[in-house]
Amino acid sequence: MQVDTRERFTFPAGVHPPDSKELTKDIAIKPLSAGKSVSIMLSQHIGSPCDALVEKKAQVEAGQKIGDADAFISAPVHSPVIGTVKDITLAPHVILGRGKAIVIESDTESPLEKEPVNNRFDSGFDASAYGQEQISEAVREAGIVGLGGAGFPTFVKILADQKQQREALIVNGCECEPYITCDYRVMLEWTYQMLAGIKLAARSCGCKNIYIAIEDNKPDAIAVVSEAVAKSEGSENMHVLAVKTKYPQGGERQLINSVLSQVVPTGKIPPMIGVVVMNVATAAAIAEAVVLDAPLTHRVVTVTGEGIANPGNYYVPIGTPVETLIEECGGLTEQAVRVILGGPMMGIAVADWAVPVTKTTGAITVLTPKEIGPKFHGKQTPCIRCGRCLQVCPEHLNPTSIAHAVRSDLLERAEQYYMSACIECGCCSYVCPANIELTGYIKTGKVLVAREKNRMP
Repeated sequence: MQVDTRERFTFPAGVHPPDSKELTKDIAIKPLSAGKSVSIMLSQHIGSPCDALVEKKAQVEAGQKIGDADAFISAPVHSPVIGTVKDITLAPHVILGRGKAIVIESDTESPLEKEPVNNRFDSGFDASAYGQEQISEAVREAGIVGLGGAGFPTFVKILADQKQQREALIVNGCECEPYITCDYRVMLEWTYQMLAGIKLAARSCGCKNIYIAIEDNKPDAIAVVSEAVAKSEGSENMHVLAVKTKYPQGGERQLINSVLSQVVPTGKIPPMIGVVVMNVATAAAIAEAVVLDAPLTHRVVTVTGEGIANPGNYYVPIGTPVETLIEECGGLTEQAVRVILGGPMMGIAVADWAVPVTKTTGAITVLTPKEIGPKFHGKQTPCIRCGRCLQVCPEHLNPTSIAHAVRSDLLERAEQYYMSACIECGCCSYVCPANIELTGYIKTGKVLVAREKNRMP
């Protein structure tokens, strides 16, 4: 099949940081055994946190549902291991600081390593054998959330809705964040599983057209996915697009603009304009949930950066402490100075390595002063009103005005500047010559507003 590479597949603004993917892009996904214990956070997604369904000292099975909520916007959590509930307590949480978690002590006599299931899928997969309601219910019960972003419950996205018809499904294979290669490896290694999940998602939500968007700096992934689509049955409405390499091309609002030349109005979500955006790893998880009745208990995590001894891509039990992954990779190098959950643009630096992997943890990036660059040693200086942050903001905001309002404790003014519309991509902080952490101030402002409105602890 011919891949569409028209120049229009881009969006206004954005930046071009070094991608630094050479550290792990050629390293295959390796299953990781669970450690002595896992901590399953009860809040791993947008929406209501789960309530524990088990008690202390209870025996649990691998794949058992251990937390759920009655709220529509939520997703259950499951145990990735056989073991005993050691405690239900507060644990380190990368967003909340502390959050409620179910701590499970693994049964060391049972198999602790889960193998990927990509070999269970091939070009002949037929999604028509599954009903719309059957698909969305299986996805809900499996606890699948967006694995490439904020963790929005996936079943809500793909739920059939007669009032809001879905016309297009955009599958996000951009992986624009520097260093991270977990999605790239999923596209190369789990290709037909991913395509099966895409077909199931499209059938559930009724999308007529499917666009698989991959940045043009990933020619191997474009070639592999294109060949698989050409061979796959029932893929006539699938289109592989080579979109321009630019950060944050993987942001769903930017990707919709690039692929469809449509703009999602501020305050609205893609389904309101008939579009569903889904990450490639999420699609793979959908296939496993619907076809094999398997919940989301593991995910692929990239451990990378020049600060880690042996970078790699791992299939990790959710709830695994960051420390376990660092040890698996041979520990830190002498130059390591910063451990980040996620990538360098949108990730969050962590000091407590006991923080567990959640459903949305795509990477652990360990950076050196050289990789951080001038900002590591540079001190923050007053804003010089250069306007660079306005030029690169993909949402056309004024990051400086928002950050200054937050710093001055003027949260109402920050909201008037459309703080909630910020996608926290980090472009403004990246280009700021004064080394002002604009994105950091905006993130803080959002948390303070949410707490004022009792939307988070």
